Amino acid sequence: MPKITFMGAGSSVFAKNVLGDSMMTPSLQDSVIALYDIDPVRLDDSYRMLMAIKKNVGSDAKIEKYCGVENRKDALRGANYVVDAIQVGLYEPCTVTDFEVPKKYGLRQTIADTLGIGGIFRALRTIPVLDDFARDMQEVCPDAWFLNYTNPMAMLAGYMQRYTDVKTVGLCHSVQVCVPKLLEGLGMEYDDTIQWKIAGINHQAWLLEVKDKDGNDLYPEIKRRALNRTEKHNDMVRYEIMKRFGYYVTESSEHNAEYMPYFIKDKYPELIERFNIPLDEYPRRCIKHIEKWAQQREELTLNPTLTHVRSKEYASRIMDAMETNIPYKIGGNVLNTGLITNLPRNCCVEVPCIVDKSGVTPTYVGDLPEQCAAMNRTNINVQLLTIEAAKTLKKDYIYQAALMDPHLQSELSIDDIVALCDDLIAAHDGWLPKYR
Repeated sequence: MPKITFMGAGSSVFAKNVLGDSMMTPSLQDSVIALYDIDPVRLDDSYRMLMAIKKNVGSDAKIEKYCGVENRKDALRGANYVVDAIQVGLYEPCTVTDFEVPKKYGLRQTIADTLGIGGIFRALRTIPVLDDFARDMQEVCPDAWFLNYTNPMAMLAGYMQRYTDVKTVGLCHSVQVCVPKLLEGLGMEYDDTIQWKIAGINHQAWLLEVKDKDGNDLYPEIKRRALNRTEKHNDMVRYEIMKRFGYYVTESSEHNAEYMPYFIKDKYPELIERFNIPLDEYPRRCIKHIEKWAQQREELTLNPTLTHVRSKEYASRIMDAMETNIPYKIGGNVLNTGLITNLPRNCCVEVPCIVDKSGVTPTYVGDLPEQCAAMNRTNINVQLLTIEAAKTLKKDYIYQAALMDPHLQSELSIDDIVALCDDLIAAHDGWLPKYR
């Protein structure tokens, strides 16, 4: 009888996917599911929703709920799997801060949850919470697997993998949707016979190869169609990256626009229109999500006939593979122990992994194409320095992480980057530990 603890269970839609999937998986049917959140209202919403799903899919799961820091250890006690889906600081006040303070310096962002100044400060306020989780897990469930879905993935998973003893894998659905969405946008058919290989870092992993069932390389046709797609669409940044660097990248164009110095530039405002870049996209999504939840809440939490269709998320499949010892392949975020040989060994990389009863076993990739590795390293610099800032509580590492960021480098002076960091530290009062 496995125990699954879901941290951040107030994220009801995502909890529905992961835990609904689990209740529909035979090896997880009789699981103990522990829901944990610090918001009692959202926790109760998710509890009611999952109890309805349990009844309607015929699951034998036992669902428990735990609210507040004082009950966190009880939620984790004896867990086999801990799913992390927290957002420290939520949309308000912290996401608003991440966007509005940089605007005073003329710096615009799209998503701000993975790299850039927004990604740095999201990591700095989240890592201390994960550190608390890790200490509790070492005490009450030392053998559990930590399945991290929270961004910034490479910084958070990388911290857990380097500085705690918790068995951690980072999970992101950009890997499994990459090829289907790419082919769909180009009018090409996708089915399960198409083979592909992806490796790199989270949100900037590279589609290294893509072939049909007969082993024919699909890249030439992909590139031909991408060049000939002239209407404005939502993937223009990734097409440009593929044109210039030779390979398609996993995460969306709005994300990748702020991971590089080429697209969001105050000096060249026409690039925003040319590449169809949605500035301030994440705040808009947050507002829409809040409005949508007001409409969805009754449907999901007060509907006695609510059921579930299994999603494409990895979590239940990972747990199933570990329970049954039937191997399953994922794209996982793991510590680079020589897996990608031209990236730093202490960074977090996204590579194919095999999951079975022994855990998550990453596969060897070797060298990435040098231009792809070079681009990854510009992002890894920021990730590693942010992790050092969180570990040492030295303010200089915050400055240095920001100074190495490709977008910040292309827009602001050294003095302005340091001043922006100071302003964000002040604005995050109460959300960050004290830095020296």
